[in-house]
Amino acid sequence: MRVFDRLCPSGPDWDLDWDAICERFAWVRAMAGVGQDPRHHAEGDVAEHTRLAVLALVGLPGWRACPRERQVRLFAAVLLHDVAKPDCTRVEDGHVHARGHARRGDLLARRILWELGAPPGWREQVAALVAHHQVPLRAMDRPDLERIVLRVSLLAANDDLALLAEADARGRVCADADALLEQVGLFREYCAELGVLDAAWPFASDHARFMYFRTPGRDPGYAAFDDTRSVVTVMSGLPGVGKDTWLAANRPGAPVVSLDELRGRLGVAPTADQGPVVAAAYARARELLRAGQPFVWNATNVSRQQRDLCVGLAASYRARVEIVALEAPPPVVRARNSGRDAAVPQAAWERMLGRWQAPDVTEAHAVHRIDTGMMDHFT
Repeated sequence: MRVFDRLCPSGPDWDLDWDAICERFAWVRAMAGVGQDPRHHAEGDVAEHTRLAVLALVGLPGWRACPRERQVRLFAAVLLHDVAKPDCTRVEDGHVHARGHARRGDLLARRILWELGAPPGWREQVAALVAHHQVPLRAMDRPDLERIVLRVSLLAANDDLALLAEADARGRVCADADALLEQVGLFREYCAELGVLDAAWPFASDHARFMYFRTPGRDPGYAAFDDTRSVVTVMSGLPGVGKDTWLAANRPGAPVVSLDELRGRLGVAPTADQGPVVAAAYARARELLRAGQPFVWNATNVSRQQRDLCVGLAASYRARVEIVALEAPPPVVRARNSGRDAAVPQAAWERMLGRWQAPDVTEAHAVHRIDTGMMDHFT
């Protein structure tokens, strides 16, 4: 991506212009003055740690040997890896904590990169690295390490995650820095033994992948028998991306479970209690699932938790699940939403954007990411 490419150091000198980075990105400036626990970060505030982590990354021979596109992607990930600490930092029992900053960082990184116009695939790779950046630093303490590294192998790359974690560790002044680097080394070895350090796990089928990520303790090599008997399409996208228009063009005549339509039928305002609407939606979905009839679940479904309610219900009836994720550039989506007869209030729209987790292939049998920015007519 161009803005990061311009700021990312290059050879032969590999000089870092930190002042230019701070001038360009408000979220980097916001890290200045945010304190950290000196037991783990005696180097200073979050901004200083980020600067040192970037310098460490740029000095790594493994990073310098990468193709330019990969260098820039990792540069962006290191800049963003602690982006949520200003929101998450608290003082408890005399110590500074930033609990949940990786999970929150995934959301913030996605929004920042979307607003900057980053290509969706590139953006999601960076967001996945930010979401998992702490994993290699405590890798051998994770009982769910296999599931995590297989997920990362599909969404980004574990060797990139290891480089990010190494830069993070080398950007710290703390007594356990060497122990952290040892953990990163063990993480690399673990991924290499599984064959997912620089490659994706080769699931036997999309159904095998789907069942692995829905079944704790499952062998990833198990070729699950595909016993699905219908298809459920789960829509996902912010208000204004054009879900209704896409459905009219691509699923004409298909039964649709629409929360907007049910709200209108039941006379429930978007700001009122949505319990009756959700109950009606699930009742209709169960009717269609019991009949083995394909249908579409049409709602914003911007968070993984929201989608999982739909996906879990479909899976319980042995349905194949595909997610259709619609996107468009920020000005386009905002203009479409504000121009609709039933526009979502701006404050509510922004709250949805703050919860936005783009769907990924660990959630469904298939995920279709579609840019609707060039589509002309929307409802």
